[in-house]
Amino acid sequence: MSNWSNVLGRVSFVNCDPLFHGLPNDWDVLPAPPAWLTGHLLRKDCLVAPIPAADYAKHHSELMLLPNIGIASDGNVGSVLLFSKRELDSIRDIALPTDSSTSRKLVMYILEHHGLDPKATEMGPDLDHMLNQCDAALLIGDRALDEAHRHPELVKLDLGAEWKNITGLPMVFAVFAAPIDSDKEILRRAHKDLLSNARNFNEDMTFKEDVIISTSNRSGFSNDRVKQYFSEVTNILDDTAVNGLELFLQDVCEMDLPINWLDV
Repeated sequence: MSNWSNVLGRVSFVNCDPLFHGLPNDWDVLPAPPAWLTGHLLRKDCLVAPIPAADYAKHHSELMLLPNIGIASDGNVGSVLLFSKRELDSIRDIALPTDSSTSRKLVMYILEHHGLDPKATEMGPDLDHMLNQCDAALLIGDRALDEAHRHPELVKLDLGAEWKNITGLPMVFAVFAAPIDSDKEILRRAHKDLLSNARNFNEDMTFKEDVIISTSNRSGFSNDRVKQYFSEVTNILDDTAVNGLELFLQDVCEMDLPINWLDV
């Protein structure tokens, strides 16, 4: 693999496509599930990666965050969903996937807020198997999008919408992190390139359409579904999103230290 300081990790879901579409060729990209990226980052397989916000809380002494960019929603996220054949108040147990610590913590926080305490079991992210074993199942990313399309009647909660209902704030599911001893100038260059793509996606309609078509072709989702999804998920963190992130880290992850942001 290339020198780790030239490698950017990315979630292998469509929610990162706007950030990584047409990046300069001097970056190599390492795609992986969210929880795997945390390990890659700590082993210095890559310079920067979007990792679950809960993993940042766990490893905050070893990492810093790049400002302005992440994976977030201000209401419905569409790709972090609780499925069940039962009504919410009758759920006795829940299958949790192994690929995102943020969503696992968030769903248990939300269910506790509703006065529920189901037994949690970790298993692979296969909806049929999960619901054969448990009353409810949590899925994230492209699998959640696909299963929601095929089984809309099973969707009981959108975790982004529910966090917004409870707190009034956006939910930041993933943050762009880097090892704390990384070269700051290279980090600033990575930040500049990723943020430039995020802003272009919002402001340049030609770039946005290129991303939507590319994502649709790669993922198999229709152009309309991709366009809708990109109206639900955002890669830009504004001040309100940062407030939501801080609340999640403090209240859900019990992190009592301030976020260590890269100075750009």
